Amino acid sequence: MSMRLGEAQQLQLGYRLARARRLSRKAEQAAQQARLALARAL
Repeated sequence: MSMRLGEAQQLQLGYRLARARRLSRKAEQAAQQARLALARAL
């Protein structure tokens, strides 16, 4: 039983890490677009 619980926790951690990576990638893209827009405006 404890093995299954550990597996579930690992899966949850994996999901959280994947979501964080996806969010950070989106944030990076947004920052890059903002920088490009600023460069065009100047």
